[in-house]
Amino acid sequence: MGDKNIKSEFEREIVPEKKLKNWKSFLGMYAGEHAAGTEFMIGPLFLTVGVSAFDLLAGLFLGNLMAVLSWRYITANIAVKERFTLYFKLEKISGKKLVKFYNVANGILFCFLAGSMITVSATAVGVPTGMEMPKLTDVFPNSITWVIVVIILGSLITWVAAKGYGMVSKAANWMAPVIVLAFLSCGIVAASQLGISSFSDFLAVWGEGSEPFPGQIKYTFWHVFLWSWFCNAAMHIGMSDLTVFRYAKSASSGWTTAAGMYVGHYMAWIAACLLYAVYLKSPEAGDFLAAGSAPPVAPGPLAYNAIGWFGIIAVILAGWTTANPTIYRSGLAFQTMFPKWTNTQATILAGTLATVAGIFPAFAMKLLDFVAVYGFILAPVGAVIVFEYFFADRYGVIKNYAEKNNVNFNKSVFLAWLISFVIFFGWSKTQGIFLSFLTLPAWITCGLLFIIFSKIFQKNN
Repeated sequence: MGDKNIKSEFEREIVPEKKLKNWKSFLGMYAGEHAAGTEFMIGPLFLTVGVSAFDLLAGLFLGNLMAVLSWRYITANIAVKERFTLYFKLEKISGKKLVKFYNVANGILFCFLAGSMITVSATAVGVPTGMEMPKLTDVFPNSITWVIVVIILGSLITWVAAKGYGMVSKAANWMAPVIVLAFLSCGIVAASQLGISSFSDFLAVWGEGSEPFPGQIKYTFWHVFLWSWFCNAAMHIGMSDLTVFRYAKSASSGWTTAAGMYVGHYMAWIAACLLYAVYLKSPEAGDFLAAGSAPPVAPGPLAYNAIGWFGIIAVILAGWTTANPTIYRSGLAFQTMFPKWTNTQATILAGTLATVAGIFPAFAMKLLDFVAVYGFILAPVGAVIVFEYFFADRYGVIKNYAEKNNVNFNKSVFLAWLISFVIFFGWSKTQGIFLSFLTLPAWITCGLLFIIFSKIFQKNN
C-alpha cells in the first residue's frame, strides 16, 4: 500500500502516457492560480509607486508575453521531453546531497508564499465576523480569532492539495471561473465608483504618474515589464513547472499560461488597482497619507466594498487557488527529503508549515519583496537544467552527470549558482538596483558557468 501511494504522483519515474492530460486541465489551473490572491496584493502596488498609465499598460502587456513565451518554449518544451519533476531531474544533475539543500529552500519558500495567500483568504473571513484586519506593519497575529480562521482555511486547502495533482487541477477548474468573474466585476464596479466612463477617464486614474508613496520606489516601464516577466521566474525559467507540465500531452499546453498572465496578471491587477484607487479616496486612507505613511492593503474589505458577499467568496477562493498548487509543489520538494513518505504525508507537512506562516501577516504584507527575492534565488537553478538540455551535447558535457557517475554533490552546479548569486545580489544591494533587473543576467551567468565548470571538472575526472 505504501509503495503504491509513493508512486501515485510519479515523483521518481516518467509519467506514463495514459496519465497525460490535455490542455484544458492546465487552462483552469493557470487561470485560477494567477487570477488569485496575489493579484489582490500586487495590483495596488502600481498606484503606490506612481507608475504612469502608458508604462503600466505597455509594461504589463509585454512582460506577461515574455512570461508566456518562457513557459511555452523553455519549461513546457523540456517537460514533455523528459517528464520528470524538477526535483528528480535536478537530483540527476546535481546529486542527492546538493539537491537536498535546494529542495529544503524551495519547499520552505513555497510554504511562505502559500501562507501569505492563506492570509489573504483570512482577510475576507474577517469582514463578516468583524475581525480586526492586520496592518502593513504587523508581524504577529493580532487576535486568537485570526489564528483560528487561518488554521481552518489552511487545513481545508492542505486537504485538497494532499489529494494529488488531479484534485488540484479539478479544484482550480471549479474555482477559476468564479474568481475571474469576481475580478471583472470588481473592476467594473470600482470604475463606476471612480466615475470612469471613457478610456481617457481610465487613463486619468494613473495619468503621467505621480510621486511614489513613502517607502516605495518610482516605477517606470522597465520596472513593470521586468517585474511582470520575472515575478514567476521560479516557475518558468526556474523550471519549477516541469513538475506540472510533465503531465502535458504536448508542449503546446504551455500556451495555456496566457490565461493566467492576461486574465490574472493583466485584467486582475488592473481591477485590483481600481479597487485600491477607490479606497485611497476614503477618509481612512487620507489619514494615513496625511501622516506620511502608505495606506494598508486588505483584500477582503476592498472586494466587499465593490461587490459585497460575492467579493468575500472570491477573495477566499483566490487565496485558495494560489496556495493549493503551491502546497502541492512544496510537498513534492519535501518528499525528496523523506523518500519513504507518501505524497500525502509530505503535502500535509507542507500545508502545516504554510498554515503556520499564514498566521503571521508579515509574509503577506511583504509579499512584493519576498516574490522578487525568491524568484531571484530559485531561477538560476533552472538555468542548469536548461543549459544542459540545449548545450550539453554541443560542448561535450555529460548529461545527468551525478546519476551516471554516482556523484552526491556536483560542484559545477553549486559554484555556478553561488557565483552568480553573490555577484548580482551583491550588485543589487550595493548599487540599489531593482532586483528584477538582474534576474535574467544572473540566470544566464549561472547557466554559462555550469557548462564551463562541467567541462573543467568532468575532464579532470
